[in-house]
Amino acid sequence: MSLLRKILIGSAVFVIALVAGFAWLLHGDRAQYNLDETTGPKPRMAEAAPQWFPTIGIAKPVGWQPGESPVAAEGLQVTRFADGLDHPRNVVVLDNGDVLVAETNAPPSRGPGGLTGLVAGYLFSAAGAGDPSPNKIVVLRDTNGDGKADQRFVMQNPALASPFGLALRDGRLYVANHDAVVSWPFAAGQTSLVGKPEKLVDLPGGGNHWVRNLKLSDDGSKLYITVGSSSNIADDGIAPETGRATINEYDFTKKALREYAGGLRNPNGLDFNPRSGELWTVVNERDMLGSDLVPDYLTDVPVGAQYGWPWVYWKSKIDWRVQAPMPEYLMEYTRKPRYALGSHVAPLGLTFARGGNRLGERFASGAFIARHGSWNRKPLSGYDVVFVRFDNLGNALPTPPIPVLTGFLDGQDKARGRPTWVSFAKDGALLVSDDVGGVIWRVIAPGAEPAAAITPIPSTPMPEAPKSGGSVTIRRDDNSVLNKPKP
Repeated sequence: MSLLRKILIGSAVFVIALVAGFAWLLHGDRAQYNLDETTGPKPRMAEAAPQWFPTIGIAKPVGWQPGESPVAAEGLQVTRFADGLDHPRNVVVLDNGDVLVAETNAPPSRGPGGLTGLVAGYLFSAAGAGDPSPNKIVVLRDTNGDGKADQRFVMQNPALASPFGLALRDGRLYVANHDAVVSWPFAAGQTSLVGKPEKLVDLPGGGNHWVRNLKLSDDGSKLYITVGSSSNIADDGIAPETGRATINEYDFTKKALREYAGGLRNPNGLDFNPRSGELWTVVNERDMLGSDLVPDYLTDVPVGAQYGWPWVYWKSKIDWRVQAPMPEYLMEYTRKPRYALGSHVAPLGLTFARGGNRLGERFASGAFIARHGSWNRKPLSGYDVVFVRFDNLGNALPTPPIPVLTGFLDGQDKARGRPTWVSFAKDGALLVSDDVGGVIWRVIAPGAEPAAAITPIPSTPMPEAPKSGGSVTIRRDDNSVLNKPKP
């Protein structure tokens, strides 16, 4: 056989192997269970199927055509509050009705290097998340009350670096950049950020999970800050994960930051349950254990809570891929999440229904959640806004989530949009940011009266210490058996 013939045969074998390998990667792992089976307080758990390469199921972004919109649940109506935005994500509504929207994306040079980084970059880009960050905060204003923003102001400042979380407190606008929380003097109605900000705290920057969300306590004395992990399962060791996979608490009175809860791979939305007063969050769980694992979740977050990442998921499931030694007794105090939202749905935005909302009685008690959508599950999951119903004691009911907005996928696994954040407008409508479609959607039940205020569960104060009836004197008793030597 000639040398040329050998080279041609070898090249053909190589090409066939390459094509076969690529086809295998695209085929990936198909889910055994439907999405509802992996939701609720007791989700169905598949056997772990560790992967060298993730299942790739990317919904190519195609955007919305004129006149197109998501599909609203029966009795609801969805319209465009604003469009033409550049990666709109976090949405915060001020007391005067102004809507602040963070136009943002990942900071430069996130993620690992080498082949892994190349693949990750391709996946982010293919899913519509690879563009440079706009680094803007937009003020949207509806001056005539017709449910559509008719004024728009773009606030820019060199100190904005992948801004996400927003909170207004005592005349200052707090902004969570990917690496710090900063603030400017600001009042409702203002339309610019001028000058150098004041830094509140530094945060671990970048990483695979760069989003930093903010939530003020009801009395404004504390600020809660989410920080996601740098990697999937501490792939580069625990040291780079210092200060990550946490919710932090900043005390304005003490001017001190502490870790409030840990073991949360990538917490995003934060809100206080209006019945119980508890802090709740939604969390993106780990990848590359198959299409059925691990369910993302919604949960309450007591102070000091630990949810197990990276060593443990769903309280009792050990992730044997993790190389770092597990802390002693970790599984004894790891908490079980309250409510699974389905595997790889990527929940981001969270807001509880409160008095004044105008989505009707069906949506009067519970939590609205924006599920951004999977990139590594077959079939695709998420790409919707759902409602988890709660009972009168502030607990999630053991029923599947109710769809609120669907239709973000076009039926051919292409994404017209991806819902990112949820917040209530001053008139009681639900606002939903769509970072791929560049739209803020407005959802309302036409003709619905504002919902009644939710009555908080009365708290039970600690009993007072009993009062002493007089002094007590303790004397040594030499005749006590306790003082006699043992035989």
